[in-house]
Amino acid sequence: MSISDNLRKVKENLPAGVKLVAVSKFHPKEAIQEAYNAGHRLFGESRMQEMDLKHSQLPSDIEWHFIGHLQTNKVKVIVPYIHTIHSIDSWKLLQEIEKHAADNQKRICCLLEIHIAQEDAKYGLSFDDCREFLAKGQWRQLKHAYIGGVMGMATFTEDKDLIRKEFRSLKSFYDELKQNYFSEDKDFSEISMGMSDDYEIAIEEGSTMIRVGSFIFGQREY
Repeated sequence: MSISDNLRKVKENLPAGVKLVAVSKFHPKEAIQEAYNAGHRLFGESRMQEMDLKHSQLPSDIEWHFIGHLQTNKVKVIVPYIHTIHSIDSWKLLQEIEKHAADNQKRICCLLEIHIAQEDAKYGLSFDDCREFLAKGQWRQLKHAYIGGVMGMATFTEDKDLIRKEFRSLKSFYDELKQNYFSEDKDFSEISMGMSDDYEIAIEEGSTMIRVGSFIFGQREY
């Protein structure tokens, strides 16, 4: 099956209101171009250097999402063209995005990365750390780096019940934050969860944005 066929297969079963971020990391620009030619515009990358190179070689109307762990010293490079950053795990990072977004006179959607998996290797804020962070209220002063929702990754496991439980916990936490901090804020609207192996469960549990790579592009080319 071709990339365009795989893309069509994912999209035809996607409920209205659920966005698809095609995760193109480790795949060549030609693969992205094929998906672009099939009508897709949202692409996700997890390494700044790789995304920066691809951005310069591909059509300018692509909506780029950064989905990996982002170091503050890399923010400046991607801000001019980034749409959404899925991996906010500190106030320091949010401040850095705000500074460079202000310089570029643009708004950037920032998703709070929440640690829901039973794996230490994954990044993200715990529920309590996130509550504490929002309670301090410093984020309210930001004009350009706005909090647009949450992101989480489930445990990499065959245990579908565990995956469902973790996604359900993120949806429940999103609802709590919406009620307590963002009830009047229409920008706070995204729950980014679900990847190639588990996106169908994520959608059932309330995901608004799935990040699918290998199902569309095949195995990665390192």
